[in-house]
Amino acid sequence: MQGPQIEPLVEDDRERGTFRVHRSTFTDPAILERERSEIFDRCWLYAGHESELRNPGDYITRKVGGRPLLLTRDANGQRRAFLNSCTHRGNAVCRERSGNARVFTCFYHAWSFNLEGSLVGLPGEDAYSAAFDKKQMGLKPVPRFESYRGMMFVCFDPDIIDLPTYLGDAREYIDAMLDYGGDEVEIVPGAQAYSMRANWKLLVENSIDAYHVMSTHQRYFRQFLPDIGMDPNQWIGPGSMSATRGIALNNGHALIESPLLPTPLTGSAKLELEGIRATLDEKFGKERASRIADYSRNIFIYPNLILISMWRTVRTFYPVSPDFIEIDAWALLPENESQELRERRFENFISFLGPAGFGTPDDVSGLEGCQRAFASQKEVGWSDISRGMGRAPLASDELQMRAFWRRWQAMMLGADGPTDCSDGSETAVATTATQ
Repeated sequence: MQGPQIEPLVEDDRERGTFRVHRSTFTDPAILERERSEIFDRCWLYAGHESELRNPGDYITRKVGGRPLLLTRDANGQRRAFLNSCTHRGNAVCRERSGNARVFTCFYHAWSFNLEGSLVGLPGEDAYSAAFDKKQMGLKPVPRFESYRGMMFVCFDPDIIDLPTYLGDAREYIDAMLDYGGDEVEIVPGAQAYSMRANWKLLVENSIDAYHVMSTHQRYFRQFLPDIGMDPNQWIGPGSMSATRGIALNNGHALIESPLLPTPLTGSAKLELEGIRATLDEKFGKERASRIADYSRNIFIYPNLILISMWRTVRTFYPVSPDFIEIDAWALLPENESQELRERRFENFISFLGPAGFGTPDDVSGLEGCQRAFASQKEVGWSDISRGMGRAPLASDELQMRAFWRRWQAMMLGADGPTDCSDGSETAVATTATQ
């Protein structure tokens, strides 16, 4: 069966300044099947954080790239990533979300595996012939498993470039988020898990889209911020969006960046933040410290990782079907901060980005509305993503989304070489070096 024609689905005219995407990319099951093989099977995917595996025997289970994974820390302190599937009949060898164990015993037939993934026990072993090789029946490790500053990634393509090269220029912005608050950060208990009846690429766009913020999230800016003593005009007044910018990076990565507004804290929490800033100034110098502490960023790591610095949030998502995605999010906080400051961060984490917060329900409603309306694609077939072409990019423009779509189209066509994700002018930020 002939697959979908990819090239006509993205119309990119840099000279005229127009960019549009056909809406079948959000609805066609054949598109999703190709995305799974050409994108999710070929890219580095975030799997977890090393702080979740502190001690020998610690483990977590995750679904990453559509596969069930088991991540462990063995007796020697080495972190490992396996497919969470028994080599006997395929059942999950670990059915808990996290914990500490010395062995994992499959519920179905009681085959047991140690922290290194080796098969160490099975009932009735003498029933197998001499051809049965126990050493070959261990858990299957993922083809590639690497960490960047404690962030663990997997890839199902054994030939992919190394993780630092893949992250490229995005490392500067990841570092800025991780450097804040000291040398160590940790994933804290209280993960968010929810779903959305929308295509996964809509959430990519939404996560790096400042254009929708004021119109979609009016409750937050017009009601909540005044209630906690903040002036919403700092966010929505004249010129507020002009201080933000959109940035396209290599490998389809992108971000939006804006100056961070003062937080109305008092007492010990305010003094603690001032102490953190003084430490950053001393450790990194004032210029670098300002880049770390004075900006808010939504950082998109292609294809499905969002780092939201304002709320110290790590978010991933994966498509179940063309119109249904599952989303997971975790709070990534400095380890050594006070309980008072941590509680304030939790309040922020929940109040806007939580499934019942001010922001997420708005976004879910908006994206699900888009997906439902794509039923009219026969008559209204294209989405326009050309805002800001031909000028220096603001965050309210759509350069960062065009970067995603340019890389998407290249990978869907099987490209292995560089992808130019810029708008083709000196004001845009990006040419990509890829795998």
